[in-house]
Amino acid sequence: MDEVHRLPNLFQNLRGLIDRGRRNGRKAGQFLLLGSASIDLLKQSGETLAGRIAYLEMGPVNGIEVPADELDPLWLRGGFPDSLFAASDRASQRWRQDFIRTYLERDIPLLGPRIPAETLRRFWTMLAHRQSGLLNAAEFARALGVDSKTVASYLDLLVDLLLVRRLEPWHANVGKRLVKSPRVYVRDSGITHTHTLLGLTSQEDLLGHPVAGASWEGFVIETLIAAAPAGTQSNFYRTSAGAEIDLLLTPPGDRPWAIEIKRSLSPKLEKGFYLACEDLNPLRRIVVYPGREVFPMKQDVEAMSLSALGTALAQLT
Repeated sequence: MDEVHRLPNLFQNLRGLIDRGRRNGRKAGQFLLLGSASIDLLKQSGETLAGRIAYLEMGPVNGIEVPADELDPLWLRGGFPDSLFAASDRASQRWRQDFIRTYLERDIPLLGPRIPAETLRRFWTMLAHRQSGLLNAAEFARALGVDSKTVASYLDLLVDLLLVRRLEPWHANVGKRLVKSPRVYVRDSGITHTHTLLGLTSQEDLLGHPVAGASWEGFVIETLIAAAPAGTQSNFYRTSAGAEIDLLLTPPGDRPWAIEIKRSLSPKLEKGFYLACEDLNPLRRIVVYPGREVFPMKQDVEAMSLSALGTALAQLT
């Protein structure tokens, strides 16, 4: 059953059917429920299907699901199938523009929040321009003419709708002054590049835009989190002294993998990455770059392609 968040009364009926099946000895799953609005889905099922439901997040197509030579088109167009497999870049762009407009004007109001579509569009656009940046709610509040609590509610909504990722800082006690604000990413790279947000239609537009590096970073992060085993913790690391790691992935019961993300074919690491590795002693130290070779760098760092690292993470499951 698709778009079940539009039928909240359905959950009570499903509960009765599931319980009847259990009494008759049926323990396997009986219903597949699909919905694009996890916030409403979680609210309903938390009340009536507790202990009777399991969740599986199905994201867009990601970087380990396509051949290496198709990564750039995926990065530009994003992973929504209608956008990715469109006949041309312009057709892909039009689909994404229509998606954003429909989501803002029709889908979000159906979920309950009464937020003006233009206000939410402006906020979404600002997030795209600040891709991978530290969250500064006060700055957004001034630009939108609202207070910081309202900005937080807008962000919570986009996070719950799986449109934006809030990457939390590493919080273990390492005796350092750690940055406490999260980093924020528009999750689908194609949505980030859409004319409605950034106006990037072609690969040339993308590579020439100041947001290219941050966009690549977000694209890589989404791919690696999707590839990692269930229960893997994802964070970034940054101290007031300049130690910094773009992404820390900590599989269950293991030490973190320290991952730096570079768009250059000749990646160079800053001092801050090595300082952060001294603080954390990660299990592996990796720089992801857009090439295809895997090669060693100094101080036990490995340079890896996105496909190679995604495959390595997937093999941990």
